[in-house]
Amino acid sequence: MYRVWTENGELLCDVAGKFSYMASTREDYPAVGDWVVFSPRYDEGRGTIHAVLPRKSKFSRKAAGLNTEEQIVAANVDTIFLVNSLNDDLNLRRIERYLLLTWESGANPVIVLTKADLCEALEEKLNEIETVAMGVPVVVVSVLEEKGIDNLQPYLLPNNSIALLGSSGVGKSTLTNYLLGDEKQKVQNIREGDDKGRHTTTHRELIQLPNGTMLIDTPGMRELQLWDSGDGLVESFSDIEELAKQCKYRDCAHNQEPGCAIQQAINQGAIDHQRLKSYKKLQKELAYLERKQDQLAQAEEKKRWKSIHVSMKKSKKNSY
Repeated sequence: MYRVWTENGELLCDVAGKFSYMASTREDYPAVGDWVVFSPRYDEGRGTIHAVLPRKSKFSRKAAGLNTEEQIVAANVDTIFLVNSLNDDLNLRRIERYLLLTWESGANPVIVLTKADLCEALEEKLNEIETVAMGVPVVVVSVLEEKGIDNLQPYLLPNNSIALLGSSGVGKSTLTNYLLGDEKQKVQNIREGDDKGRHTTTHRELIQLPNGTMLIDTPGMRELQLWDSGDGLVESFSDIEELAKQCKYRDCAHNQEPGCAIQQAINQGAIDHQRLKSYKKLQKELAYLERKQDQLAQAEEKKRWKSIHVSMKKSKKNSY
């Protein structure tokens, strides 16, 4: 079931039988932020979805579990607020992963650092984040002290769609409530032992702000596996990609080869060796995912031809 906004209010909708029959993958079904073609039954408060209009952007990840499936977290998003808390749970490698998927989605990333009132070494942490941000805007806010919120206003435009993504406890729901001017989303304190958050938002929801901005609040994602992010890798690690072109050997593995420009940059302190390690890890993860997707595509193609042959045999038998 889907909750659909219409000019006459919200309707509870299901998908038409033909829609369900024609859908071959999870991606074919509506996601939060989609525009759909539907037939309303206003007197019942219900409707039926017949089609999903083409998406201009989509933030996807590999669905949790063993199956190689795409899960669309948010669709038709203009800007993605990558929300991170300025506490002990701040993780540069996680920011790199979010940036990679955001660039691949077609939306524009903005790194939003919350809970600035709890941070004692702000400049130090900002300098760390700049090493992975690669020109992405970074906005520092404190909802408690009502500081930095105005710096988000350039993105909060009427008819713009913004998704809030980040781990549990980073302050997505608190920020949503502040922008909305209402305690719509439940909030919880983080765990004292490790500064990690608890799940408070349990589903993705589209919320309209008073000025007409569409805001998508999402549950905290503790597992963020990549999905079809080759171009995003180039964008997110543009510093390493550019240095790689200067290596002496075209097939340089960036380990201890002579003339490796990346190792030289690490030795000079221009790049953190952990960033190169993260780059290689994400490369391997994407290569593995590509192999799994190829195997899945081959299996689907084999299944399709088997179905065609069975259908042809039945047709030939009926014609005799």
